[in-house]
Amino acid sequence: MPYLDKNDAENNTPVASSGVTMEAQGQSDAFLEFQERIAKVAPIDRPVLIIGERGTGKELAVTRLHYLSGRWEGPLVTINCAALPPSLMETELFGHEKGAFTGAVKRRQGRFEAADNGTLLLDEIGNIPMEAQEKILRVVEYGVFERVGGIRPVEVDVRVIGATNADLPALARDNQFKQDLLDRLSFEVLFLPPLRERKGDILLLADHFARRMAYEMGMEDMPSFSPDAAAALEKHTWLGNIRELKNVVERAVYRSTTPRIEFINLDPFQSPYQVEDPKPADFEPAKKITLSKESKMPDFTRLPLKDAVKSLEINMIKRALENVRYHQKKAAGLLGLTYDQFRGLLRKYSEELRHYEYAGE
Repeated sequence: MPYLDKNDAENNTPVASSGVTMEAQGQSDAFLEFQERIAKVAPIDRPVLIIGERGTGKELAVTRLHYLSGRWEGPLVTINCAALPPSLMETELFGHEKGAFTGAVKRRQGRFEAADNGTLLLDEIGNIPMEAQEKILRVVEYGVFERVGGIRPVEVDVRVIGATNADLPALARDNQFKQDLLDRLSFEVLFLPPLRERKGDILLLADHFARRMAYEMGMEDMPSFSPDAAAALEKHTWLGNIRELKNVVERAVYRSTTPRIEFINLDPFQSPYQVEDPKPADFEPAKKITLSKESKMPDFTRLPLKDAVKSLEINMIKRALENVRYHQKKAAGLLGLTYDQFRGLLRKYSEELRHYEYAGE
């Protein structure tokens, strides 16, 4: 894994294991305050929990925390706890001895050993099964564990960082997360600000993603956003945060036929063939219907429910038709119905509405 010069880490440009520079950009108060908190806790060799919504960049924050710590020359190892079945969690974390189970033909190191003298990120830590949590607690407290199928203690020096979007205290109250482990990991709890709280950063990040996409596509001119496109980006709530913004911007760049981006598609799943609820252009709220002398409403309190519903529908249809001079499509709109729905009611009550059936066709 390529290591980052500590000065680069302080400038918010950590590097991924692939060597690709990752973005940690922003100028908002919320972003800068979070970066300051990372810088303050990084040299303190204690566990840290990073809480944030999906797409806020939790792993990126852990990367910066690692490279600003005294362990920056050691390994940074990550395990996604949500991606592993419970039966494999202990083996992945602690390794196994030869013959520990069928298929264990040789000893295998786990992530704790791989992260010795460095940092281990337990991503989606709320998904760790209770059986493994006891062993994690022992490692955090004493730096010792046994491999699966082994009896000899293995000593490691690892700083544990947990990341999640789950409510860990609530999980602890429901006995789904060990309270002792939560207490041990929460020396410091950092909350990543969601993108909607980072006023001023949205267009900054959008411009960065757009330029990088243009470079990737070999475009000669760098893209820019029209006022309408920029306004659409700033008004969106970004429930998917930075990950969602990146996808939206990159999609806009690749679809645009000019360097100036005029249109932002915020929902890629919106079908161009979707049938909307048809409402006539001349739809008017039903409250504008007025009673004529010939169609006064009956006293429904004296009727059985079924008869009252029938009487109400018949009278509402008559009133609507009378108000639009028996124009059936307009009457349907007045009642908030499609023309087919309205015609269905006419057929249903053909006997009672025989004088209205063909009026206004």
